[in-house]
Amino acid sequence: MHIIPVIDLKDGVVVHAKLGHRSHYLPIESQISTSSMPLDIVATLLELYPFQTLYIADLDAILGVGEHRDTIETICQTYPQLTIWLDCGIRQMNDRALYLDKQIKPVVGSENIQSLQDYRAISYACQSRHVLSLDYTATSSMGISELHDAARFWPDDTICMTLNAVGSNQGIDFERLNTLIKMNSTRKSGSRIYAAGGVRNLNDLRTLAGMGVTGALIATALHNKQLTADDIKSLGQ
Repeated sequence: MHIIPVIDLKDGVVVHAKLGHRSHYLPIESQISTSSMPLDIVATLLELYPFQTLYIADLDAILGVGEHRDTIETICQTYPQLTIWLDCGIRQMNDRALYLDKQIKPVVGSENIQSLQDYRAISYACQSRHVLSLDYTATSSMGISELHDAARFWPDDTICMTLNAVGSNQGIDFERLNTLIKMNSTRKSGSRIYAAGGVRNLNDLRTLAGMGVTGALIATALHNKQLTADDIKSLGQ
């Protein structure tokens, strides 16, 4: 089970993502750090456990009100051993975020894709090394239906992003994950599936592993100490 810690950047600080209501996110209040500054939070997470991958959501870029390019580049330079999965609201092939650095794997969120042509162009520009985030609200999928309904468009790494469950401590949407896993099984070479949103504890992660999920994106459970370094080690990361 591959555990990927998440930091959400907004207005220069790490915020607590909750229920997908991005305009209401507040600076994070963490039990493992007294700071909400990005470099401090990353340092704390890596002191907790030597993670190999970090997921960064640049919410200002996603919302089109700014970006955290300098902060992200500093994180890359400070921690060259990390692979960065970066969601910064990619919408078009020429979005410059596609070409930041080989250390960065661009995350393409389905919520931002308006046509299959746009997605194919982005995939080509990324040489298919991007991560696809299949984004969901409580009641519906976000973005074009083709990405949600046809596993043949999925790259090597695909996230089931249940935005309404993010930061909620309410549990994982196992039904939706099972649907994606079944679709993925129809491919000769399937995508690696990651769960995001609602992961509470070690039991949730063990359930995911039993389902065949490759990994999970986690923030709240780490900051609330619901998931410890010993828990992560027990999963054989």
